[in-house]
Amino acid sequence: MPELRKDMVRDNWVVIVADNALKPGQFPINRNQVSSHFDGSDCPFCEGHEARTTQEIAAVRLQGSLPDAPGWLVRTVPNKFAAFNLEGELHRSHTGLFECFNGLGHHEVVVETPWHYQEIHQRSPEHIGHLYRLLRQRYQDLKQDSRIKYIQIYKNRGLFAGASQQHSHSQILAYPMVPEQSAPIRRYYQKHRRCLICDTIEAEKAKKVRIVAETDYFLLLCPYASRFSYEAWIIPKTHTEHYDGISDLEIEDLAVISKAYVGAMMNALDQPAYNISINTAPVNNGEERGYHWFMEITPRLMVMNAVEIGTGFYMNPVAPERAAQILGQAIRDGREVGI
Repeated sequence: MPELRKDMVRDNWVVIVADNALKPGQFPINRNQVSSHFDGSDCPFCEGHEARTTQEIAAVRLQGSLPDAPGWLVRTVPNKFAAFNLEGELHRSHTGLFECFNGLGHHEVVVETPWHYQEIHQRSPEHIGHLYRLLRQRYQDLKQDSRIKYIQIYKNRGLFAGASQQHSHSQILAYPMVPEQSAPIRRYYQKHRRCLICDTIEAEKAKKVRIVAETDYFLLLCPYASRFSYEAWIIPKTHTEHYDGISDLEIEDLAVISKAYVGAMMNALDQPAYNISINTAPVNNGEERGYHWFMEITPRLMVMNAVEIGTGFYMNPVAPERAAQILGQAIRDGREVGI
């Protein structure tokens, strides 16, 4: 029997169409469609091509190497095609029904590896840890600018996930306003004086049916009202509002569990396109309480249809309980260390 499930985090509804659930390999988008087919020999992100990017902001480098030169492990640069820039102040214009703000903000690209074809799950946990520490540093840096109200860290992998470059990279967008998608978490805290994500952890650990894996510091689960098939969240067990509150020990743990999940997902779902986003509290607005950051990983196995566009109600043909079984088994089959 199909179900309409309430997505508490986004205050929306999801249709779980489990009766005709699609199996891995039966989805419309296959592995041959996810690549942007970009020629690695001409990639601006590869080591040795540093002059083809904008000037380096920060990097994890081998000792003795220089900025904007080879010898880096992870580096971040301003996005050449930035959605925003940090010039001036925020200005609003309003004419009748039409409201507009200037594009104040910041946009950068984090090149995750010097090697063109190396995916995140193919790296060592130590290398992934370098990435997460650099993201923490950049979050802390951007947070110091009072004009910034929200910082989004995200990754697009594959053409159907929005990637324009094949070389593995993440991006950071700093906004001058808080997205409305954050409002349900704030309202829940105002009503109950409790964290919605902490309550979700407690409820899911009691049920156990949607938990994929658990480590000392993180819980990996397929959420009750998953918008996408095989969607997963990696949630820190300790209540922490902002991503920059992550400790070095938690970074080591996050590197292990995220590597394990992405590797399992790639094997079980035949190398899908996917998105990763780090959802976190607003900054510089005094409304951080009640938020709890988490990492969201969404394989892109189907394109959005007219019903989803028209109603905003997502249609998911794989129940999260079934997805958790498949992905949990894939992790165990992979014999990932520490999971």
